[in-house]
Amino acid sequence: MKMAELEERTGVDREVIRILLRKGLIPEPERPARNAAEYDERHVRAIAVVRELQHGSRLKLDQIKAAMHGNGLEQRGGAETYQHLEELLAIRFGVDQTPSVTVDALVKRYPMARRDAKAFAGMGMLELTDGNGGERLSLTDARLVEIWGRIREAGFVEEIGFPPENVTFYLEAAELVASKEVEVFLKGSEGRIDEERAAAMLQAALPLMLDFLGMLRIKAFLRIMHNKIEDGRRS
Repeated sequence: MKMAELEERTGVDREVIRILLRKGLIPEPERPARNAAEYDERHVRAIAVVRELQHGSRLKLDQIKAAMHGNGLEQRGGAETYQHLEELLAIRFGVDQTPSVTVDALVKRYPMARRDAKAFAGMGMLELTDGNGGERLSLTDARLVEIWGRIREAGFVEEIGFPPENVTFYLEAAELVASKEVEVFLKGSEGRIDEERAAAMLQAALPLMLDFLGMLRIKAFLRIMHNKIEDGRRS
C-alpha cells in the first residue's frame, strides 16, 4: 500500500509516520524505486502498537525507543506494556529476532538480579538465553526480575526468610487461573464472535482481569492475615 492508504488505515498523519520511521519504531518500507515506498500490514499493526504504548501506557516515543534497545523504562508499566513492546520489536525486526535485554543491564539497577534470574529459571518462571553481551531475558521475563528486585528493596530478602524460591506457588496459581480463563473464554465465545473481535476483546480485558484478580487477592490476603493474628492472640 502507498502512504495515503497507510494514513487512512491507521488514522495517523504521514508526518507522524515519518517520525516513527526516523526513530526506528516501525519497519522500513519496501522501496521498489528511489522515490517510491510500499507499506503492508506490519506497518499498520506497528503503528497501532506505538499508539497504544503512547496512550495506554503513557510512554513518549523516546521512551519506547529506549526500551526497544534494552534500556528499560523510566516509568514502570504493567504487563501489557511489556507485551506491546515485545510485539513491536517482533514486528520491527522480524519474528526470528527475539527482543531481549542482558542480565548485566539488570544487575546495574538490581545487584541480585543474576541470582534471582537463575532462581526463577530453575522454577520454570522464565528462560535465560545466551547472546551478545552474555545471558539475556525477554522483556517480560526481565520485568519479573525487576519486580522481584523492587520487592527486595522493600525488605523481603533471604536473611529474614524470603528467598525467591519461596514463590514457586505463584507459577502454579498463574497456570491454574490462566487455564480456567481460556476455558471460560472459549466456551463463552465459541460460534458467537469472530477471531478479530475476540482478539480486540482480550487486548482490552486482560489488563483489567489482572487488576480484578489483584484486588481479590489483596482482600483475601488481608482477611487471612487478620484471622491468623486473631487466632494467635486467642491461643
